[in-house]
Amino acid sequence: MLEKLETLEQVYAIVKDDPVRPHIPADQRLQQGKDVFVLRDDEENITAVICIAYTNAVPKDEKDLEYYAQAASQDGQHGSIAVAYTVWSYSKGAGREMVLKARDFIKQHRPVTRLVTLSPLTTMAERFHIRNGATLIAVHPYAQNFEYKI
Repeated sequence: MLEKLETLEQVYAIVKDDPVRPHIPADQRLQQGKDVFVLRDDEENITAVICIAYTNAVPKDEKDLEYYAQAASQDGQHGSIAVAYTVWSYSKGAGREMVLKARDFIKQHRPVTRLVTLSPLTTMAERFHIRNGATLIAVHPYAQNFEYKI
């Protein structure tokens, strides 16, 4: 079951486990124009996490991500591009399920036209996204972007 986290306490409890961007504080992840989702199993255990920012441009690094997310949400709206900037799982296959469920949620509940990632420059990230149907769209000095069809 996909669940959108609403409180800082919920996000504080999981942010320490983020293998990609643990330095991003919990309160920054819940700012206007951002969502944090968890995937729960039948026993209500968290099996995966994804953090998304809504922008109007594809970021090439974390500085761009923050700037674009703030700019897009200044008028109280979400940007048209959903940027998954971190995803991790606690069980095999849960990361894939998380990305696909988050994509489905976004298609239904957010006015977005694209789902892209801001991924680390690792073989593991590349394999994960390519295996799950994404297309590599850009490589930058500190990150790479993949796009999932909406």
